[in-house]
Amino acid sequence: MPRRAALFDMDRTLVRIDTATLYVRYQRDRGEAGLRDALRVAWWMLKYSFGFMDAPRIAQEAMRAFTGKEERWLEESCKQWFVDYVLEHVADAGRRAVRRHLDDGDLVAIVTGATPYAAEPLARELGIEHVIATHLEVEEGRFTGQVRHPMSYGEGKVVLTEKLATAHGFSLSEATFYSDSITDLPLLQRVHTPVAVNPDTRLRRHATKNGWRIETW
Repeated sequence: MPRRAALFDMDRTLVRIDTATLYVRYQRDRGEAGLRDALRVAWWMLKYSFGFMDAPRIAQEAMRAFTGKEERWLEESCKQWFVDYVLEHVADAGRRAVRRHLDDGDLVAIVTGATPYAAEPLARELGIEHVIATHLEVEEGRFTGQVRHPMSYGEGKVVLTEKLATAHGFSLSEATFYSDSITDLPLLQRVHTPVAVNPDTRLRRHATKNGWRIETW
């Protein structure tokens, strides 16, 4: 019998708000970002919410700021950022859902458009072994400013999750996926049990029409 899997989006699902917004707040408090940076991220998040974002272009634009910086620097800053800015926003209902699937013996993974540097501290906090995320290109320990493709966004999440499924012996047709966003519709439509968590307007409409579970975390 194939192993079952439970897949969780991160922003506005396991974490109640956008982690990108929290990271800019962290940077502003440290003097590493200004109001313009905060407004730009807010605009990106608004476009993302309505599914109108050109994700590859936005990601490339955002990653320019990391060009030449050490990967180790981002790893360490995200660890501290998670403790100080993210931890309090982790949804209790999300924690319970993760624990329930782990107790049932399911493979559990975070499937997020964010980077692994942002997602892995959350995965450690929740005892989740697998993270599917958007990876940044690194050469000799420093970021090149390029994003590795496919990104973990839209159809890219399907491609990357299928690779995980092949490697670990589960099928998307037997999996559960929890997400808030219409941008995750390609993966939601591939799994056995799609769950709309804190859904945006378009996803709520689609979930209601198709009889999907809708949960508030």
